[in-house]
Amino acid sequence: MPLLNIPEEILELRSTLRDFIDREIRPREERHRQEIQETGTFEGAGQERLELRKRSAELGFWTLHMPEEVGGGGLSYLGQVVLHEEGYRHGLLLAQFESIFPVVTGPTPIYLDCTPDQRARYLDPLMRAEKVTCFALTEPGAGSDATAIQTKAIQTNGSWIVSGRKHFITGGDQADFALVFALTDPDKRARGGITAFFVDRDTPGFEVTRIQRTMSPFQNPAELTFSDCEVPAENVLGKAGYGFYSAARAINGARLQIAASALGIARHLLDRSLEYAKSREAFGRVIGNNQYVQGMLVDSYAELEQARLLVYKAAADIDDGSDGRKECALAKLVATEMVGRVADRAIQVHGGNGFMTELGLETWYRDVRAMRLYEGTSEILRTNVAKGLGLA
Repeated sequence: MPLLNIPEEILELRSTLRDFIDREIRPREERHRQEIQETGTFEGAGQERLELRKRSAELGFWTLHMPEEVGGGGLSYLGQVVLHEEGYRHGLLLAQFESIFPVVTGPTPIYLDCTPDQRARYLDPLMRAEKVTCFALTEPGAGSDATAIQTKAIQTNGSWIVSGRKHFITGGDQADFALVFALTDPDKRARGGITAFFVDRDTPGFEVTRIQRTMSPFQNPAELTFSDCEVPAENVLGKAGYGFYSAARAINGARLQIAASALGIARHLLDRSLEYAKSREAFGRVIGNNQYVQGMLVDSYAELEQARLLVYKAAADIDDGSDGRKECALAKLVATEMVGRVADRAIQVHGGNGFMTELGLETWYRDVRAMRLYEGTSEILRTNVAKGLGLA
């Protein structure tokens, strides 16, 4: 298809999403405006997001990305990035961070490896937004090199005994169950020796050890500890030893979602910067007449437009049958690096006002920094692209 020939049904979905945000989400957030201006977030934001994801599930947004055979909308990758960008461009806390669309705390393609029983116990409640999950892979000694995990699972009497510690786990403090990756064959590791397990929150030995604080008020992951947790054999996701193969189902979609989110945030920050540059006066004229300010705004506009073309093309390529590994790695790399620069320029255009918490720009500046870290650091993504170019 022509690159920007977005199907009419996707445009209609985007319009419906925009109406939902303006009608139901914006009024909720406005009630907390003063607290958000002072702290960057508000008390009870987590509970409001849980309520909104149930509403999103009722309207069908929550599961648009999942295949129709499991009750999802079967939305194309192009449709997903268009909607994720729309969700983030409003600059509302409650329109993002797993409120309307899930990334890791709700249903993802990895759950397509569920057995019928697992689907009833785990996937179906996630599809209805009745439960929260988390993706428990990262450990203190295993970040980008996830194959170095030390959490172990030992098979005994028809069960598995899981022991280890996970950290930086998004949604870990609220999860009803965790999808835990553990070493089941130290010799094979990622080549048949790492298994994914469903571990229920009430399993003896499962503990949320602490909440980890970050430079962003939006992102406070959890540390999880598993002390001799007995997990039944039927809680293995997919084939024992092949947890990484199941996880590979979701990597392209997750990276595109993050890239699209970066587009939306960048668009929000650019719109606010343009509005400010057209109204703020200094030395007898609006600052938008200053060539230095114009240069920053044009650079942000140019980089955003370039990144959008790349992200949309990557999504369209996958829809047309491409493997997508290289394309999605490049899309996330370019989009997340771009939004960091746009956020920096937004503060510079606003001058001292941009440094104040009242405008909320500094909050976004801190938040987008993490986008270059999760679901593949910029350095790992460059390595992925290099492999795709035949360099390694």
